[in-house]
Amino acid sequence: MSSVFETAPSAAAIPITFVTKATWDAIKKELPAPARRYAEDNGFAAKPGKCLALPAADGRIAQVLFGLEDDGHKSRDPFHPGALPGLLPAGVYRFANAAHDTRLATLAFALGCYRFGRYRKNEAPDIRLVPPDGIDAADIGRMAGAAALARDLINTPSNDMGPTELADAARELATRFGASFNCITGDELARDFPLIHAVGVASTRAPRLIDLCWGDPAHPKVTLVGKGVCFDTGGLDLKPSSAMLIMKKDMGGAANVLALAQMVMDAKLKLRLRVLIPAVENAVGGNAFRPLDVFKSRKGLTVEIGNTDAEGRLVLADALALADEEKPDLLIDLGTLTGAARVALGPDLPPFYTNDETLADRVAAHAKEENDPLWRMPLWPAYDAWLDSKTADITNAPSGTFAGSITCALFLQRFVEHAKSWLHVDIYGWTPSARPGRPEGGECQAARAIYKLLSQRYA
Repeated sequence: MSSVFETAPSAAAIPITFVTKATWDAIKKELPAPARRYAEDNGFAAKPGKCLALPAADGRIAQVLFGLEDDGHKSRDPFHPGALPGLLPAGVYRFANAAHDTRLATLAFALGCYRFGRYRKNEAPDIRLVPPDGIDAADIGRMAGAAALARDLINTPSNDMGPTELADAARELATRFGASFNCITGDELARDFPLIHAVGVASTRAPRLIDLCWGDPAHPKVTLVGKGVCFDTGGLDLKPSSAMLIMKKDMGGAANVLALAQMVMDAKLKLRLRVLIPAVENAVGGNAFRPLDVFKSRKGLTVEIGNTDAEGRLVLADALALADEEKPDLLIDLGTLTGAARVALGPDLPPFYTNDETLADRVAAHAKEENDPLWRMPLWPAYDAWLDSKTADITNAPSGTFAGSITCALFLQRFVEHAKSWLHVDIYGWTPSARPGRPEGGECQAARAIYKLLSQRYA
C-alpha cells in the first residue's frame, strides 16, 4: 500500500472541515454567502458521514464539509473520516479543523484508502492527505501498511493462499527486514510437532511450521504465534457449506501476526522478535485425523480429539510449546478460533486472555486509544476440569456448548509454562459489512493495539 500522505505541505490542498449538529450553525456563518447558500440548497445538515464539496467561483472545489457525531454521542465512531476516500474526487486534502480525535481520523483516512485488487481492477483512490500538525505520519503509515498486508493475505482465496504461499509471504517479509527464516516440513514436522502434522496431513498441500527471527538476541524476547489454517473444512467433523463459506479467513491469526511483525521491525523496536506460524489446511481424506484419535503433543501431553473442527488450538498448542521453551519475556498468540467468542462479543470485539494484571490493563488501554477494540475475558479455573479426558491427558473439545472461547484459552494455557507473560486473543479477522475505514472482508484486529503496547514497552 503506497503512502496516502503528501510529503510536503501544500498551500493548494483542499480543506476538509468537520462539522457536527452542534457546531454547524457557527461554521455556516463563517462561510462565504454563495457557499452558505449552496450548502443550504443541498440540504446539508451536518449528519454523521454526510459529505458536501463546496465550489469556488472558478468551479474548483473550495472546501469539503464532513459531518461527525456530536461530542459525547453514545455511538460516536472515531473512524468516521475513513469514509472520505470513497467520497472525495482525486486531489490533495488537509484537515481544516480538529476531528474528535485527529490522530485516529488521520489513521481512518489512510485505512479507508485500502482496496483489494488482485483479481479485478479496484484501484485505490488517487487522493493524498497533508498530515495534520503534530501527527506522526510515519507511524500512521506504518499501521495502515500493516493493515493492508493483513487484509490482502486474508482476502486472497485459499487456492492462492495455501501453506506454501503463506510461507512465501513470511519469507518475503523476513527478507525485507533482514530477519532469519526457516520452515519445518515433512518427517521433522511429524516427529517434533505431531499436532500440526496431524491436522494438515490429509491435504495435498503439506503442512509446515514457519519460523522467523529478528532483532538483537540480547534484547527481551517477544514471540508471536499465529494460527495459519489456510482453509478449514472442519475435517471429518465437516462444516456445513454456510459455515465453510469464508473459511479462507481461518489464517487470519497468521496474517495479523505478520502485520504486527512488520510494524515491530519497521519501527526498529528494541526486542528480539520470533514469529511462529503453523500453516496447514484442515482437509478431508483417508488419512485425516479422526474423532477420538489420541496424539502426543510436542509438550508431551497426550491429546484426545473431541472434534476435528477444533483444529486451530491443536496447531497453536505445538507452536506455543516450542515458543515457551525459550522462556520469552512476552508470548502472544492470535487466532480465529471460536464461534463462541462471536456469540458473546460479535465480530468487532475480540476477547483476550491473560493472567498478568498489568499486561491486561495496558492491552485494554491501548485497544481503546487505537480504536482497535478488545475485551478481557477470564481464564476461569473452575472450567479447566472440563478439558479432562478419560483416555488422554486432555481433550481438544469438551462436550457441551458452554464457555467455548474460555475452554479454548484454557486448553492453550496448558502449553504455556515458562513464558514470563502470555496473551491470547481470539480474533474474527473479518468485517462482515463495510464501515468507515473498514471495508468488507479481511480485517486487521488486535495488531495495532499490541503494536502500541510493544512500542511503549520496548521503545
